[in-house]
Amino acid sequence: MPVLALVGCAHIHVPGFIKKLQQRPDFRVKSVWDYDTDRAARRAAELNASVVADFNAIYADSEIEAVIVCSETDRHETLVLPAAAAKKHLFVEKPLGFGAEDARRMAHAIDAAGVLFQTGYFMRGQPMHLFLKEQIAQGTFGKITRIRHSNCHQGSLGGWFDTEWRWMADPAQAGVGAYGDLGTHSLDILMWLMGDVASVTARLSVVTERYGDCDESGEGLLQFSNGVLGTLAAGWVDVANPITALISGTEGHAIVRDGEVFITSQHLPDTDGKTPYTELPAAQSSGFDLFLDALAGNASAPLVTAQEAAARSVVMSAMYQAHQDKAWVNIG
Repeated sequence: MPVLALVGCAHIHVPGFIKKLQQRPDFRVKSVWDYDTDRAARRAAELNASVVADFNAIYADSEIEAVIVCSETDRHETLVLPAAAAKKHLFVEKPLGFGAEDARRMAHAIDAAGVLFQTGYFMRGQPMHLFLKEQIAQGTFGKITRIRHSNCHQGSLGGWFDTEWRWMADPAQAGVGAYGDLGTHSLDILMWLMGDVASVTARLSVVTERYGDCDESGEGLLQFSNGVLGTLAAGWVDVANPITALISGTEGHAIVRDGEVFITSQHLPDTDGKTPYTELPAAQSSGFDLFLDALAGNASAPLVTAQEAAARSVVMSAMYQAHQDKAWVNIG
C-alpha cells in the first residue's frame, strides 16, 4: 500500500483530491503539512492522518513514498526541491512554477531524481481532446493554419476567491491571475496538440476590480514552431464558454461546442460540421487520478513530464511579459 503525504493544503482542488483519496483504500496518507496549522489540522482529520510541524520531517520519513504539493505557487520551489532530493514521487498542482526560472529548476531536479511526476492538467483525457489529437496525427485537417482553445468561468462574478481561496487572486502568491490560472489548462492542450511555441503576445484586463489589480480576463496569440497560429482565451468573468476548441486547416475544420465535436473533412465521410460527431475515444484517466494509478503500479500511465510542466510555465510567463511590454516575446 503506497504511503503518501500532503504538503500544502492551499489549492482549491484539495477537497477534490481528498475525496479521491478517501475512495482509494489502496493508499494511505500518513502526514499533512501546511504553514497554516489550522488548515493542516482540518485536512489531516479528513484523511485520518497526522499533522507534521516541519515538512522536512515528511521528506526524512522513509515510509512515505510520494508527496502531493498543493501549496500556494510561490512556495512550490521551497517544497519541491527537497522532496526531489529525498527521492519522493511528486504530484505538484499547476502551474509548476511561479515563473519561468523556478519551473526550470524544479523540472531539472525532478528529472535528476528519477521520480514519478505529475501535475494537475486533466483535460488531456477528455474524449474531444483525444479525438482531436488522433485526427491531427492522421492528417484529417490537412495543413493546419489556426487553432484556438478557451477556458473560462465566472469565478470573479461569483466571488469564488473571496475567502478561503483568496491567495489564488493574488499574483504575489499565485504568480498569475485568472489568465494564468485557467489559461494554463488551455495552454497544455494547445502545446500537447501543436508542440513547441516560438513566440507569444497577449492582452490581459481587470474587469470587476473585485480582486484589486489581479487580471480577470485575457486573450493571447501564440506562434507555434511548426508555423500554426494559435489563440488562447481565459478568464473568471464569463457567464458562458460554449466553444472551447477550434481547429482549422486546408482539408478540415472542427469545433468543440458544449462538449460535443462538430467536424467536417474530406477524410471523414458523412461529416458536415453541423451534426455532432459521436465516434469519439473513451475518456481516459487524467490529472491526479493518473498519478495514483502510476503509484499503484501502472507503468504505462501517460503522465505529464516535468519538462512539459516547466515549458507551460515558461510560455505563460512570456505571455504576461508580452502584456506588460505590449510586444511579441520570443520563447527562449
